This record gives sequence, C-alpha cells and structure tokens, in this order.
Amino acid sequence: MDWEPLIEAAWQVRERAHAPYSKFHVGAALLAGGQVFTGCNVENLSYGLTLCAERVAVGTAIAAGLKTIEAVVVVADTAVPVSPCGACRQVLAEFGDPWICLANRKERLVFRLSELLPRASAGILDLPE
Repeated sequence: MDWEPLIEAAWQVRERAHAPYSKFHVGAALLAGGQVFTGCNVENLSYGLTLCAERVAVGTAIAAGLKTIEAVVVVADTAVPVSPCGACRQVLAEFGDPWICLANRKERLVFRLSELLPRASAGILDLPE
C-alpha cells in the first residue's frame, strides 16, 4: 500500500488541531471507498468531551456515506509513533479491520486493527438463550 498520500494528509490536518490544554496535536487520515478523510483532535476544557483525531475522521467518512474503512494513518510529533486509544480502536472496529499506520517524523509502524484490538466484538452480543 502507498502510505504517502495518507501520511501527508494526516500531517496537514494535524496543523489544524485544537489542543490548547495538552499542546498534543494529532492528525489522522483514513481511506474509505477510495477516498481520503481526515481528522484532528479537538480538545475541550472538560477533557471527557475531547474528540480524538481518529474519531473525527471516522465521523467525516460516515457522514459521506461510507461504512468500510480500508486504512488509517495516525501521526504526531512524538518520540515513538502514537497509537489510537482504546475508544478509537473500538470505533474503528465497527467499520472493518483496516490497516493501521502509526507515524512520527522518523518511523512508521503498520498493523491490522485486529492486532491492536483482538476480539473487538467477541461475546458482546452473544447472549445465552
């Protein structure tokens, strides 16, 4: 897979992050239906209301009518590539088992989402009769 367009899109949108409290700017870009959708983190003074970059990108793709995510890139200026939080992993799992590329300025790590979140749906709706 050619990660370059997604990585570039993620770095560009990262510049628009609203992170006045943590100063931690994150960008995400995902591929769905052959289209690129981006998102950046949007902090709120009430931290529980903060939106992660990944979930902003997912929401944009869903609003455009797409329901299957093929690939996701997450970028941040960190010593090691940053990984999606648990909530973002679970939201991404709702729309497939995409490839995930985690990148900083020097390094890239590539996984399947199922490697980062095994058994995402196992048992949740499997109620005994």
